[in-house]
Amino acid sequence: AGGGPERTCIAGGGATSADAMVRFALGPDGEVAPDFSGKLPGRGAWVSANRAALTTAIKKNLFARAFRAHAVAPAELPAAVEAGLKRRALDAIGLARRAGQAAAGYDQVRDCLAGGAMVLITASDAAEDGASKLKRAAGQAEVFRLFTVAELSAALGRDGVRHVALKRGPAAKRFTAEARRLAGFVAGANEDRAQGA
Repeated sequence: AGGGPERTCIAGGGATSADAMVRFALGPDGEVAPDFSGKLPGRGAWVSANRAALTTAIKKNLFARAFRAHAVAPAELPAAVEAGLKRRALDAIGLARRAGQAAAGYDQVRDCLAGGAMVLITASDAAEDGASKLKRAAGQAEVFRLFTVAELSAALGRDGVRHVALKRGPAAKRFTAEARRLAGFVAGANEDRAQGA
């Protein structure tokens, strides 16, 4: 399930890699906040990186038990975690671009994939035809479809970005770690929307 030390999810009890979880810290006011970098001081509470586990932790007041103190987990915490993970993943794309490790545009992405790219990112609102052709060409590259054209365009400082490939390197590894965690929240959000419809 990835590298790094194992942690126990307060919602499910299962031990898994910290890379597949989100750490939460307790603020001085007793409010629970995500600690994406895992560097905030004090005791941490770990939750599997998915919306269902976090929702369970909030509903059952499991943060108070984990922190052994009064803890307030705001109802908007799952949305805040999703937004934070999305920001971190998009920042990693921007970092890859600045390091010359990102390709954007159909032809450039196809060429990068042929050269053994580590990651293929396709906009969630991109046309299916181009997306499916690149997915078939992706080979061993991990494929993500978590961002809109507008979000990818902003991350790369260009208009109309529908496809991005990341070459092997630290930025691609960072992106992959954040995007895997984000996928649990986006999938959960989509399920919530489907059930509410």
